Amino acid sequence: MQIGFIGLGNMGSAMALNLVKAGHEVRAWNRSEVAQKSVPGVTLVKSAADAFQTDAVFTMLSDDPAIRQVILDAGLLVSARPGLIHVVTSTISVAFARELELLHEEAGLGYVSAPVLGRPNVAASGQLNILAAGKADAVAAIEPLLASLGKKVWKLGENPARANAAKLACNMMIAMAIEAMAEGVVLTESVGLDRADFFELILGTLFSGRAYESYSAQIAERSFEPGFKAELALKDMRLATEAGNEIGRTLPMLEAVREGLGKAVSAGFGKKDWSIMADMTVRGGASSASSESNPEKKQ
Repeated sequence: MQIGFIGLGNMGSAMALNLVKAGHEVRAWNRSEVAQKSVPGVTLVKSAADAFQTDAVFTMLSDDPAIRQVILDAGLLVSARPGLIHVVTSTISVAFARELELLHEEAGLGYVSAPVLGRPNVAASGQLNILAAGKADAVAAIEPLLASLGKKVWKLGENPARANAAKLACNMMIAMAIEAMAEGVVLTESVGLDRADFFELILGTLFSGRAYESYSAQIAERSFEPGFKAELALKDMRLATEAGNEIGRTLPMLEAVREGLGKAVSAGFGKKDWSIMADMTVRGGASSASSESNPEKKQ
């Protein structure tokens, strides 16, 4: 099957390579130049429009404005190959997902929202969890492709916005878990309990989920190299806030983690992993990464 792919960042490159490994011809485009050796087997095309002349095209761009600029403003839905199915794996707003569904229907194209759960290393191993929603025939047509990218495809119905709302809710809850662990450390370290011992306690009793396991290790080791950048997490918290506002609801815990991420990004840690906000909470607003991320503060 000939597959288009737009967006060859860390996540997109890993996904495109897995499609190649599954035996598909992948024609990919990225907004910035990509070295061919970094995506062996992938055909790099000259424009995003070329990627839309395939059987199905995946988009893994950073946000709503990027997709709007690259896809919509360039008129790619109008010029796309007839019958093409567009799979948007990016984390986008619920409102934009609804807009995309309508625009694809008007253009006579298939549309599936399929945001993913997992970091680049998980994508590379083909172990993503994929949240898929769209017309049943479109989802069925691209399900074999999704199967080559993840360990499970979670089918969430025919309304594409369901997948996007679910992804935002998942990221929101991970951010809440990170903040909960940080506040737990504030209390327990105040009486001399080592954070590694505290995390061993909570993982062995109350909280054994993957988010707690992964991020407790980063907090314990004070290691905040990016798996998911704080600036992108802040974007997702903003989108979750917008989704809540659409239905007239204020979500207090969401507001708290959005504020924490906002402080981290404003302090210059936007390129660090989003768990950096835990370090700032523990330190009362500063971070042990300060001198590393902001050399001028050493002076």
